[in-house]
Amino acid sequence: MKRFYLILILVLCVPALSWSQDVAPDTVPEAIDSVQQLSKFQQLKQNITQRINDKLNEPYDTTRDNRYWWRAMKHGKVNFKDSTMGYPKFLMFCYKTYVWGDKAFNSYDSAYVKPTGKNWKLILKSNNWIDSYVGIPFKDVRVLMNSNLVSNIGVSLSFMAVSLGYSICISNLIHGGDISNKVDFSFTCARFTADAYYWENQNDINVYYTDKNLDDERHKFRQSGISRKAMGLTAYYFFNNRRYAQAAAYCFSKYQKRSAGSFLAGFSLQHYDVKIDGDQLVDDARYYIPEGVEPPRILYNDYCLLVGYGHNFVLGPKWLLNLTVTPYLGYRYNIFAQPGEKHGALSLNVRARVGAVYNHKNFFMGLQAYADHHRYKKNDSHLYNSMLEFSALAGIRF
Repeated sequence: MKRFYLILILVLCVPALSWSQDVAPDTVPEAIDSVQQLSKFQQLKQNITQRINDKLNEPYDTTRDNRYWWRAMKHGKVNFKDSTMGYPKFLMFCYKTYVWGDKAFNSYDSAYVKPTGKNWKLILKSNNWIDSYVGIPFKDVRVLMNSNLVSNIGVSLSFMAVSLGYSICISNLIHGGDISNKVDFSFTCARFTADAYYWENQNDINVYYTDKNLDDERHKFRQSGISRKAMGLTAYYFFNNRRYAQAAAYCFSKYQKRSAGSFLAGFSLQHYDVKIDGDQLVDDARYYIPEGVEPPRILYNDYCLLVGYGHNFVLGPKWLLNLTVTPYLGYRYNIFAQPGEKHGALSLNVRARVGAVYNHKNFFMGLQAYADHHRYKKNDSHLYNSMLEFSALAGIRF
C-alpha cells in the first residue's frame, strides 16, 4: 500500500516539476533581453558623450592668428573677453552691441530680481476668450453682441527676450468649421516691453437688440456670418526697471525675489474690423436694420498713448502674483454707421492684466486673466467693444 502511495506521488509531482522547468526558460530570456537592451542604450549614450568630450578636449592649433577663434569655437573654448582670439570685426561689433544692450536695457537690482539661468522656454497654453460689442448703430436701436466662449489650445516658444506663440480653437481641430485663432509676438527686457498680436474669430455670435420704434422688449437671436479680426502693437517703458520685472510674471525669464511695482508709459496702435455678411442675416436681424440700409460694419484704427502701473507680489519662494492696469487715451479713425461715412473722435480705453505663477526648478505653471475695453462715442451713435480672456499654462525652461 505504501508503494502505491509513493508511486502516485511521483506520478503527480514529476509532471509538475517538469512543467515549472519548461516555463522558466521562457521567462528568463525576457528579463535578459530587457537588461541587454538597457545596456545597449546606456552604451550608445556613453559612446556619444565620450566622442563629444574627446572632440572638445583633443589638441588643436593655438596659434593666435585670425583663424584661432574658429578653431577655439569648435573645441568649446570661445572667450569673448580675450582680445587675442582674432575675432572678425563684424562679430566683435555684434558681441559688443549685445553686451552694451544687455547692460543698458536688461540690468536689474540683484536684491529684487535674478535671472533663471536658461535662455529657452517652451509653453503649452489653454486660452479661453469672449469678444463683446455694445452699440447704437441706428437711432433708437440698441444692440449687444457676445461671442460664445472660444477655447483655444496653443504653444509658445521663447528665446531670451523674444517670444512667438500660436493658438487655435479646439473645435476647429476636431470638427473643422469657422476659423478662430491667435498669433502673438513679444519682446521684453528690463526697461521696456513690446507686443504685437493678431486674432480672428468667425464663430457664431449671440445678438440681443431693442428697437424702440417697434417695442421696448429685448429680442435675442443667434447669428452666423459675422467675422471679427483685430491686430495691434503695444509698447511701454518701466520707470522702476531696476527692481520690477514684468518678465517674471508673463515671460517667465526672471525671478522676482522681493515685491516691487512700477509706473509705466507708452503707446498703443490697434486695428479692428467686424464685418457682417448680409446674405446670412436671419429674419430677426432684418427687423432692426432699416429697409435699403446695408448692415453696419465696425472698422476703426486707434492711435493712443497709455500710462499705468504694474506690481509684482511675491507670495513665497515659488509663488508670484502680478496686477497691471493701463488706461490709454487717443484718437480713433472710424468708419462706423455706413460704408463711406467716416467719423473721428476721442477714444478712451482701458486694459487690465492679472497673472499668477508657480515656479519649480525649470518648470512653471500659471494662470492669467486679461481684459481690454474700448469706448467710442460720436453724436447719436456709440460703441463699446471688449475682449475678455482667461488662460492656464505650463512650461519648461531649457
